[in-house]
Amino acid sequence: MAAAPRPGALDKRRMILDAAVTVFARQGFHHCRVSDVADQAGVAYGLVYHYFDSKEEILNELFLERWQIMLDAIGEIDRRQEVPVRDKLYLVAGFIIDSYRHEPDLMKVIIVEVTRAANSFGRLHLDKIREAYQGIAAIVEGARRDGSFKSDIPSEFAAMCFYGAIEQVLTAWIFDLLPRSDEEYERSKGLVVDAICGGLEASATSARVVSG
Repeated sequence: MAAAPRPGALDKRRMILDAAVTVFARQGFHHCRVSDVADQAGVAYGLVYHYFDSKEEILNELFLERWQIMLDAIGEIDRRQEVPVRDKLYLVAGFIIDSYRHEPDLMKVIIVEVTRAANSFGRLHLDKIREAYQGIAAIVEGARRDGSFKSDIPSEFAAMCFYGAIEQVLTAWIFDLLPRSDEEYERSKGLVVDAICGGLEASATSARVVSG
């Protein structure tokens, strides 16, 4: 029979992951060492290697863990049949923006070190990143079918524009190009949705023609 996990093992693993977020966000992934993560976590250098083979594995786990939470949230929002599409997109934008509001260092690491790292981690996780576009596209597609969104704008293209707009806003916060406050976070949710949906929504006349 396999031995039971030692008490506190999961806590130590979590402590190392949380420390890595701080170090990666502060120093940049490529400019830090595993020893920096160990120092931040207050653990022995060798203990990090007990749980992770490399700092690359740590970054992979941080990304996959957080990204899956977002994918699950997008899927759950899409399943709310009674919620209008524009409101669904607002909920998606709200989830992502609130993720930054509550965990800015983690979101900075994911954006700067993964999703925008086209020649390294971004390429490695391209299929997983694409799942987010596909989830948003599924929401948009429902509106294209019922005529409330323009049928000549592909849903996947619209999803990339929508997610890209949110990520660009987050990037502006990361680099201090936009003010950060609870009021600004809330305001940005509506601005993103208005900006993108304004270009996607069919005119009243077009919508009547399609629905009729």
